[in-house]
Amino acid sequence: MAPTNRIGIVFNPSKSERDELERAVADATDLPVTWHETSVDDPGVAATREALEAHADLVIAAGGDGTVRAVCEHLADVEADVDLGIVPLGTGNLLARNLGVPLRSIRAAVARALTGEPRTIDAAWAETDQSRYAFVVMAGFGIDAHMITETDDDLKSRAGWLAYVESLGRALSASEVVEVALKVGDESPETHSMHTLIAGNCGMLQGGITLLPDADPSDGMLDLIVLDASDAGGWADTVKNVMWDNGVGRIFRKTDRAASSQSVTHAQLTSLEIELTEPRVFEVDGDDVGEVMRVRISVQPEAIRVR
Repeated sequence: MAPTNRIGIVFNPSKSERDELERAVADATDLPVTWHETSVDDPGVAATREALEAHADLVIAAGGDGTVRAVCEHLADVEADVDLGIVPLGTGNLLARNLGVPLRSIRAAVARALTGEPRTIDAAWAETDQSRYAFVVMAGFGIDAHMITETDDDLKSRAGWLAYVESLGRALSASEVVEVALKVGDESPETHSMHTLIAGNCGMLQGGITLLPDADPSDGMLDLIVLDASDAGGWADTVKNVMWDNGVGRIFRKTDRAASSQSVTHAQLTSLEIELTEPRVFEVDGDDVGEVMRVRISVQPEAIRVR
Protein backbone atom coordinates (compact mmCIF):
# COMPACT_ATOMS: atom_id res chain seq x y z
CA MET A 1 0.00 0.00 0.00
CA ALA A 2 1.41 3.38 -1.01
CA PRO A 3 1.91 5.82 1.88
CA THR A 4 -0.80 8.40 2.49
CA ASN A 5 0.45 11.99 2.47
CA ARG A 6 -2.70 14.09 2.38
CA ILE A 7 -6.34 13.36 3.19
CA GLY A 8 -9.40 14.95 1.64
CA ILE A 9 -12.70 14.41 3.45
CA VAL A 10 -15.90 14.79 1.47
CA PHE A 11 -18.71 15.08 3.99
CA ASN A 12 -22.42 15.72 4.06
CA PRO A 13 -22.98 18.77 6.31
CA SER A 14 -26.56 17.67 7.05
CA LYS A 15 -25.20 14.80 9.15
CA SER A 16 -24.92 15.55 12.87
CA GLU A 17 -21.72 13.57 13.37
CA ARG A 18 -19.31 16.27 12.08
CA ASP A 19 -17.77 17.01 15.49
CA GLU A 20 -17.28 13.32 16.27
CA LEU A 21 -15.75 12.78 12.84
CA GLU A 22 -13.31 15.67 13.32
CA ARG A 23 -12.20 14.30 16.69
CA ALA A 24 -11.76 10.80 15.31
CA VAL A 25 -9.60 12.04 12.43
CA ALA A 26 -7.55 14.35 14.66
CA ASP A 27 -6.89 11.53 17.14
CA ALA A 28 -5.97 9.05 14.40
CA THR A 29 -3.53 11.01 12.25
CA ASP A 30 -1.25 14.04 12.05
CA LEU A 31 -1.42 14.16 8.25
CA PRO A 32 -2.73 17.28 6.48
CA VAL A 33 -6.51 17.11 6.10
CA THR A 34 -8.80 19.20 3.92
CA TRP A 35 -12.59 19.27 4.32
CA HIS A 36 -15.01 19.53 1.41
CA GLU A 37 -18.77 19.95 1.92
CA THR A 38 -21.40 18.45 -0.31
CA SER A 39 -24.62 20.31 -1.15
CA VAL A 40 -28.24 19.51 -1.90
CA ASP A 41 -27.65 20.23 -5.58
CA ASP A 42 -24.32 18.35 -5.73
CA PRO A 43 -23.99 15.42 -3.31
CA GLY A 44 -20.25 15.06 -3.79
CA VAL A 45 -18.86 15.37 -7.31
CA ALA A 46 -17.61 18.96 -6.94
CA ALA A 47 -16.37 18.28 -3.40
CA THR A 48 -14.38 15.28 -4.65
CA ARG A 49 -12.92 17.37 -7.42
CA GLU A 50 -11.84 19.92 -4.82
CA ALA A 51 -10.22 17.19 -2.71
CA LEU A 52 -8.21 15.99 -5.70
CA GLU A 53 -7.21 19.56 -6.55
CA ALA A 54 -5.93 19.86 -2.98
CA HIS A 55 -3.66 16.87 -3.80
CA ALA A 56 -5.37 14.33 -1.56
CA ASP A 57 -4.14 10.79 -2.15
CA LEU A 58 -6.81 9.42 0.22
CA VAL A 59 -10.37 10.64 -0.24
CA ILE A 60 -12.77 9.77 2.58
CA ALA A 61 -16.48 9.83 1.79
CA ALA A 62 -18.35 10.61 5.02
CA GLY A 63 -22.09 10.38 4.52
CA GLY A 64 -24.83 8.14 3.23
CA ASP A 65 -25.22 6.18 0.01
CA GLY A 66 -25.74 9.36 -2.05
CA THR A 67 -22.46 10.87 -0.89
CA VAL A 68 -20.54 7.64 -1.47
CA ARG A 69 -22.06 7.24 -4.94
CA ALA A 70 -21.16 10.80 -5.97
CA VAL A 71 -17.58 10.46 -4.72
CA CYS A 72 -17.18 7.18 -6.57
CA GLU A 73 -18.69 8.72 -9.70
CA HIS A 74 -16.01 11.39 -9.91
CA LEU A 75 -13.13 9.08 -8.97
CA ALA A 76 -14.19 6.61 -11.66
CA ASP A 77 -14.89 9.30 -14.24
CA VAL A 78 -11.40 10.83 -14.01
CA GLU A 79 -9.71 7.48 -13.25
CA ALA A 80 -8.15 9.03 -10.15
CA ASP A 81 -5.05 7.34 -8.78
CA VAL A 82 -6.11 7.69 -5.14
CA ASP A 83 -7.52 5.47 -2.41
CA LEU A 84 -11.11 5.78 -1.20
CA GLY A 85 -12.14 5.45 2.43
CA ILE A 86 -15.73 5.32 3.66
CA VAL A 87 -17.20 6.57 6.92
CA PRO A 88 -20.85 5.45 6.70
CA LEU A 89 -23.28 7.99 8.16
CA GLY A 90 -26.50 7.06 6.38
CA THR A 91 -29.28 4.54 6.90
CA GLY A 92 -28.50 2.10 4.09
CA ASN A 93 -24.70 2.34 3.81
CA LEU A 94 -24.82 -0.41 1.21
CA LEU A 95 -21.32 -0.21 -0.25
CA ALA A 96 -19.87 -0.13 3.26
CA ARG A 97 -21.96 -3.19 4.22
CA ASN A 98 -20.82 -5.13 1.19
CA LEU A 99 -17.16 -4.29 1.79
CA GLY A 100 -17.19 -4.95 5.52
CA VAL A 101 -16.58 -1.35 6.61
CA PRO A 102 -17.53 -0.78 10.27
CA LEU A 103 -21.05 0.68 10.42
CA ARG A 104 -21.58 1.66 14.04
CA SER A 105 -18.27 3.27 14.97
CA ILE A 106 -16.94 6.40 13.32
CA ARG A 107 -13.54 5.79 14.91
CA ALA A 108 -13.39 2.24 13.58
CA ALA A 109 -14.39 3.40 10.10
CA VAL A 110 -11.75 6.15 10.17
CA ALA A 111 -9.12 3.62 11.27
CA ARG A 112 -10.15 1.34 8.39
CA ALA A 113 -9.88 4.26 5.95
CA LEU A 114 -6.40 5.15 7.19
CA THR A 115 -4.87 1.69 7.53
CA GLY A 116 -7.02 -0.75 5.58
CA GLU A 117 -5.56 -2.75 2.71
CA PRO A 118 -6.92 -1.33 -0.55
CA ARG A 119 -8.83 -3.45 -3.06
CA THR A 120 -9.93 -2.49 -6.53
CA ILE A 121 -13.65 -2.56 -7.29
CA ASP A 122 -15.66 -1.97 -10.42
CA ALA A 123 -17.98 0.94 -11.09
CA ALA A 124 -21.03 0.84 -13.32
CA TRP A 125 -22.63 3.50 -15.47
CA ALA A 126 -26.25 4.16 -16.34
CA GLU A 127 -26.73 6.44 -19.34
CA THR A 128 -30.16 7.90 -20.08
CA ASP A 129 -31.16 10.26 -22.88
CA GLN A 130 -30.44 13.17 -20.54
CA SER A 131 -27.59 12.20 -18.21
CA ARG A 132 -24.95 9.71 -17.16
CA TYR A 133 -24.71 8.35 -13.63
CA ALA A 134 -22.24 6.05 -11.91
CA PHE A 135 -23.35 3.47 -9.37
CA VAL A 136 -21.40 1.06 -7.20
CA VAL A 137 -24.20 -0.97 -5.62
CA MET A 138 -27.46 -1.26 -7.61
CA ALA A 139 -29.52 0.55 -10.22
CA GLY A 140 -32.88 -0.15 -11.79
CA PHE A 141 -36.60 0.45 -11.83
CA GLY A 142 -39.61 -1.04 -10.08
CA ILE A 143 -39.21 -2.57 -6.64
CA ASP A 144 -35.63 -1.44 -6.66
CA ALA A 145 -32.79 -1.36 -4.16
CA HIS A 146 -34.00 1.90 -2.63
CA MET A 147 -37.46 0.55 -1.79
CA ILE A 148 -36.01 -2.59 -0.27
CA THR A 149 -33.48 -0.71 1.85
CA GLU A 150 -36.27 1.52 3.16
CA THR A 151 -38.01 -1.43 4.79
CA ASP A 152 -39.52 -0.36 8.11
CA ASP A 153 -36.64 -0.13 10.64
CA ASP A 154 -38.81 -0.91 13.66
CA LEU A 155 -40.24 -3.98 11.98
CA LYS A 156 -36.73 -5.11 11.00
CA SER A 157 -35.61 -4.90 14.61
CA ARG A 158 -38.55 -7.07 15.71
CA ALA A 159 -39.01 -9.46 12.78
CA GLY A 160 -35.65 -9.62 11.01
CA TRP A 161 -35.83 -10.85 7.41
CA LEU A 162 -39.63 -11.17 7.63
CA ALA A 163 -39.73 -7.38 7.34
CA TYR A 164 -38.59 -7.76 3.74
CA VAL A 165 -41.50 -10.08 3.04
CA GLU A 166 -43.81 -7.37 4.37
CA SER A 167 -42.13 -4.75 2.20
CA LEU A 168 -42.46 -6.90 -0.91
CA GLY A 169 -46.10 -7.49 -0.09
CA ARG A 170 -46.78 -3.76 0.20
CA ALA A 171 -45.27 -3.30 -3.25
CA LEU A 172 -47.70 -5.71 -4.91
CA SER A 173 -50.48 -3.20 -5.44
CA ALA A 174 -48.04 -0.59 -6.76
CA SER A 175 -46.35 -2.88 -9.29
CA GLU A 176 -47.44 -2.75 -12.91
CA VAL A 177 -45.91 -5.03 -15.51
CA VAL A 178 -44.39 -3.24 -18.51
CA GLU A 179 -42.99 -4.49 -21.81
CA VAL A 180 -39.22 -3.99 -21.98
CA ALA A 181 -36.77 -4.64 -24.82
CA LEU A 182 -33.45 -5.87 -23.41
CA LYS A 183 -30.22 -5.99 -25.39
CA VAL A 184 -27.46 -7.88 -23.58
CA GLY A 185 -23.98 -7.18 -24.96
CA ASP A 186 -23.92 -7.80 -28.71
CA GLU A 187 -27.00 -10.02 -28.68
CA SER A 188 -30.21 -9.07 -30.48
CA PRO A 189 -32.86 -7.30 -28.37
CA GLU A 190 -35.53 -9.47 -26.77
CA THR A 191 -38.85 -8.28 -25.37
CA HIS A 192 -39.86 -9.26 -21.84
CA SER A 193 -42.71 -8.41 -19.48
CA MET A 194 -41.59 -7.29 -16.02
CA HIS A 195 -42.22 -4.82 -13.25
CA THR A 196 -38.71 -4.73 -11.75
CA LEU A 197 -35.19 -4.80 -13.15
CA ILE A 198 -32.09 -4.33 -11.01
CA ALA A 199 -28.48 -4.44 -12.17
CA GLY A 200 -25.98 -4.69 -9.35
CA ASN A 201 -22.31 -4.52 -8.58
CA CYS A 202 -22.95 -5.66 -4.98
CA GLY A 203 -25.62 -8.03 -3.75
CA MET A 204 -26.26 -7.50 -0.03
CA LEU A 205 -29.03 -5.33 1.39
CA GLN A 206 -29.76 -4.30 4.95
CA GLY A 207 -30.42 -7.11 7.38
CA GLY A 208 -27.97 -9.39 5.61
CA ILE A 209 -30.47 -10.16 2.83
CA THR A 210 -28.66 -11.00 -0.41
CA LEU A 211 -30.66 -9.92 -3.45
CA LEU A 212 -27.90 -10.72 -5.97
CA PRO A 213 -26.05 -13.76 -4.57
CA ASP A 214 -23.47 -13.96 -7.37
CA ALA A 215 -22.51 -10.28 -7.25
CA ASP A 216 -18.81 -9.56 -6.75
CA PRO A 217 -17.75 -5.88 -6.91
CA SER A 218 -14.36 -6.87 -8.34
CA ASP A 219 -15.24 -9.42 -11.04
CA GLY A 220 -15.78 -7.06 -13.98
CA MET A 221 -19.42 -8.20 -14.26
CA LEU A 222 -22.82 -6.87 -13.30
CA ASP A 223 -25.54 -9.11 -11.91
CA LEU A 224 -29.10 -8.78 -13.11
CA ILE A 225 -32.38 -9.69 -11.46
CA VAL A 226 -35.73 -9.36 -13.23
CA LEU A 227 -39.05 -9.77 -11.41
CA ASP A 228 -42.33 -10.33 -13.24
CA ALA A 229 -44.78 -11.44 -10.53
CA SER A 230 -48.30 -10.28 -11.41
CA ASP A 231 -50.44 -12.07 -8.81
CA ALA A 232 -50.26 -13.52 -5.31
CA GLY A 233 -48.79 -16.79 -6.60
CA GLY A 234 -46.05 -14.95 -8.44
CA TRP A 235 -45.21 -12.94 -5.35
CA ALA A 236 -45.06 -16.08 -3.23
CA ASP A 237 -42.61 -17.48 -5.76
CA THR A 238 -40.58 -14.24 -5.64
CA VAL A 239 -40.31 -14.31 -1.86
CA LYS A 240 -39.37 -17.99 -1.92
CA ASN A 241 -36.67 -17.34 -4.53
CA VAL A 242 -35.10 -14.43 -2.66
CA MET A 243 -35.42 -15.76 0.87
CA TRP A 244 -34.99 -19.51 0.39
CA ASP A 245 -33.65 -20.55 -3.03
CA ASN A 246 -30.95 -17.86 -3.00
CA GLY A 247 -30.88 -17.47 0.77
CA VAL A 248 -30.86 -20.27 3.32
CA GLY A 249 -31.47 -22.96 0.70
CA ARG A 250 -28.35 -21.92 -1.20
CA ILE A 251 -26.31 -23.70 1.44
CA PHE A 252 -27.80 -27.04 0.38
CA ARG A 253 -27.47 -26.60 -3.39
CA LYS A 254 -24.58 -28.16 -5.26
CA THR A 255 -24.10 -25.11 -7.48
CA ASP A 256 -23.11 -21.64 -6.35
CA ARG A 257 -24.95 -19.91 -9.20
CA ALA A 258 -28.05 -17.89 -8.42
CA ALA A 259 -31.24 -19.85 -9.00
CA SER A 260 -33.94 -18.38 -11.24
CA SER A 261 -37.60 -19.31 -10.88
CA GLN A 262 -40.94 -18.80 -12.58
CA SER A 263 -41.12 -15.14 -11.49
CA VAL A 264 -37.43 -14.33 -10.95
CA THR A 265 -34.65 -14.32 -13.54
CA HIS A 266 -30.95 -13.99 -12.69
CA ALA A 267 -28.14 -13.28 -15.17
CA GLN A 268 -24.63 -11.82 -15.41
CA LEU A 269 -23.48 -9.33 -18.03
CA THR A 270 -21.09 -6.51 -18.85
CA SER A 271 -23.54 -4.26 -20.70
CA LEU A 272 -27.29 -3.93 -21.08
CA GLU A 273 -29.56 -1.68 -23.11
CA ILE A 274 -33.09 -1.15 -21.81
CA GLU A 275 -36.01 0.29 -23.75
CA LEU A 276 -39.40 0.53 -22.03
CA THR A 277 -42.79 1.01 -23.63
CA GLU A 278 -43.82 3.27 -20.74
CA PRO A 279 -41.69 5.60 -18.59
CA ARG A 280 -40.58 4.34 -15.20
CA VAL A 281 -38.71 6.02 -12.33
CA PHE A 282 -35.07 4.90 -12.39
CA GLU A 283 -32.76 4.86 -9.40
CA VAL A 284 -29.01 4.59 -8.95
CA ASP A 285 -27.79 3.52 -5.51
CA GLY A 286 -31.09 4.71 -4.08
CA ASP A 287 -31.06 8.12 -5.80
CA ASP A 288 -34.15 8.86 -7.89
CA VAL A 289 -32.97 10.23 -11.26
CA GLY A 290 -36.45 10.61 -12.75
CA GLU A 291 -38.52 8.75 -15.28
CA VAL A 292 -36.77 7.09 -18.21
CA MET A 293 -37.68 5.07 -21.27
CA ARG A 294 -34.16 4.17 -22.43
CA VAL A 295 -31.08 3.32 -20.37
CA ARG A 296 -27.72 1.84 -21.27
CA ILE A 297 -25.86 0.14 -18.42
CA SER A 298 -22.19 -0.81 -18.57
CA VAL A 299 -19.40 -1.79 -16.22
CA GLN A 300 -16.05 -0.03 -15.75
CA PRO A 301 -13.72 -2.70 -14.39
CA GLU A 302 -11.17 -1.86 -11.69
CA ALA A 303 -12.42 1.72 -11.50
CA ILE A 304 -11.92 2.55 -7.82
CA ARG A 305 -9.33 1.57 -5.21
CA VAL A 306 -11.10 1.39 -1.85
CA ARG A 307 -9.88 0.52 1.63
